[in-house]
Amino acid sequence: MIWNKEAECMSAEEKEDLQLKRLQEVVKRAYENVDYYKKRFDEVKVLPEDIKTLDDIKKLPFTTKTDLRDAYPFGMFAVPSDDIIEVHTTSGTTGKPTVSGYTQKDINIWSEVMARSLTMAGGGKKDLIQNCYGYGLFTGGMGVHYGAQKIGATVIPISAGNTQRQIEIMEDFGSTIITCTPSYALYLAEVLQKQGITSEKINLKAGVFGAEMWTEEMREEIEKRLNLSALNIYGLTEIIGPGVAQECLEKNGLHIFDDHFYPEIVDPKTLKRLPDGEQGELVLTTLTREGMPVIRFRTRDITVLRKGRCDCGRTLVKMDRITGRSDDMLKVRGVIVFPSQIERALLKIEGLDPHYQIIVTRPHQLDELEVQVEASDILFSDEVKHVEEVKNNIEDYIQAEIGLRVNVSLVEPQSLPRSEGKAVRVIDKRKL
Repeated sequence: MIWNKEAECMSAEEKEDLQLKRLQEVVKRAYENVDYYKKRFDEVKVLPEDIKTLDDIKKLPFTTKTDLRDAYPFGMFAVPSDDIIEVHTTSGTTGKPTVSGYTQKDINIWSEVMARSLTMAGGGKKDLIQNCYGYGLFTGGMGVHYGAQKIGATVIPISAGNTQRQIEIMEDFGSTIITCTPSYALYLAEVLQKQGITSEKINLKAGVFGAEMWTEEMREEIEKRLNLSALNIYGLTEIIGPGVAQECLEKNGLHIFDDHFYPEIVDPKTLKRLPDGEQGELVLTTLTREGMPVIRFRTRDITVLRKGRCDCGRTLVKMDRITGRSDDMLKVRGVIVFPSQIERALLKIEGLDPHYQIIVTRPHQLDELEVQVEASDILFSDEVKHVEEVKNNIEDYIQAEIGLRVNVSLVEPQSLPRSEGKAVRVIDKRKL
């Protein structure tokens, strides 16, 4: 089922005409109403009327997270404060948070794109959607909530945490779709197994998982343990929240709702635009956002764009699964390493639980990378010789994946921290 066939299945010509019209409108609105954009456009000597084609977007300056932080709290708003009916922020763990303001029109757009997302996961009026994303200033909970209500589903606003209650609700209410981070989905599966609750005793058919990077191997693990279709959702507070892109049941890329969010791929070093099919940093422009238009936002997420008609019938441009972030990638002994590469290697090995932590140190002049991995109960109780053999195999798998030899430590089951939100995968102890 497709929520909005007119928008999701339009021809390339129709799409480009609509995108250009909306791009011209949003550039004009930003220039006339946001001091930051007027100053930046004037610096690069570009005026709204200079945007005559979609390709002219490259004339516009980029917006970064630092720019948004510097405008804290309301400096990026394009409407009077009494037109803003809701605000959200990022976590703000590294300085001031970025603030996102919404008019009623923006909330309607957010509801629309999330309705499309949940419909892609098979959601409809008969579904019970257990929403385990956090409510409050975090955008995850509210975004799913709006979309679930728009499609007429029953939303269970349970929010993050309280795992025992999550499981009781899942069993008693018969939840059919769950929304949370992939790492929390694995944790729920782990607790279900401990309590002897098999996947046949729960009614889940799909999971909409996002807010952190995860691999194809992680998907297979979640699907096996929870007996559902695990689908990827993508979004960010600076653009709108969840609902920028969503994977359909074909599971071969995330559909970007490009009638509302215009995507580009750039080289993260040169900032030159790259053609479709080449990997680089995703840059997004809000085409319809009213309260806080954002022009050419550097997401730092590394992906690939692909055009064409999907087997599901949609013609929305697709993005590949995020493989890393240009600002989160680790440089270890001159080699670029993404945590997702290590996760992919670990999930190929039997007898490991998919819980791990990467620790980077520099004890002398050389970087050291340690990967702590939870062994299963069976493996951990095995004889030392076998455990050592598994440890060596893991090191071989990781070396084949990233080109570096690492130190692997097998730790006891349940010993690594669990997260009800985004999992902390990397601890960098180097003083760089």
